[in-house]
Amino acid sequence: MKKLFSIALTLVMLVTAFTACSKADNSKKFVVGFDSEFPPMGFVADNGDYVGFDLDLAQEVAKRLNLEYVPQPINWDAKDQELKTGNINCIWSGFTISGRENDYTWTQPYMENNQVVVVKADSGISTFADLAGLKVAVQKDSSGLAALEENEALTSTFGQLIEEESYLNAMMELESSSVDAIVMDEIVARYEIQTSGKDFVVLDQAIASEEY
Repeated sequence: MKKLFSIALTLVMLVTAFTACSKADNSKKFVVGFDSEFPPMGFVADNGDYVGFDLDLAQEVAKRLNLEYVPQPINWDAKDQELKTGNINCIWSGFTISGRENDYTWTQPYMENNQVVVVKADSGISTFADLAGLKVAVQKDSSGLAALEENEALTSTFGQLIEEESYLNAMMELESSSVDAIVMDEIVARYEIQTSGKDFVVLDQAIASEEY
């Protein structure tokens, strides 16, 4: 993670734009819109502070540019409206560039990620074919949803595709067996599995590759 931070910070300082930023802001505040249920990139710590890799990086950039850093949690499916209305200056929360290249002003990519399938370890699910007829969860307006929309051959085999407000909600649904699988960001999936101790696994095959 330290090496990743160093690489990311170097890339950020090489460009003049922020990640998915509004060009209209002239204030001294740098209001960073992020998903507060997207660990390890952005989440709420036990003490109530907003923390995460993306937020650490954004705070350092604001400091170097002499701006007041303001982390602003947002509903992920409302991120475009938040940016358009000026409620935030920037979307910085594991935000996928792939497929959105012309929709925002971007920095250089700083991390590679995959959209993967997460299941219970004892589910018997090991391939995409095993998802046929099952309930699959994904976050609303997410890259996982976009990847599934672009893979109709796979999505059409699902019994049901359920859109959740957050991936943490989806993982609770998986734990309770309300859904059979989740399509989600690999960085979030592996972090949650490691830190929570939940008996989940990530399938070997990725649905899509992307860059943040």
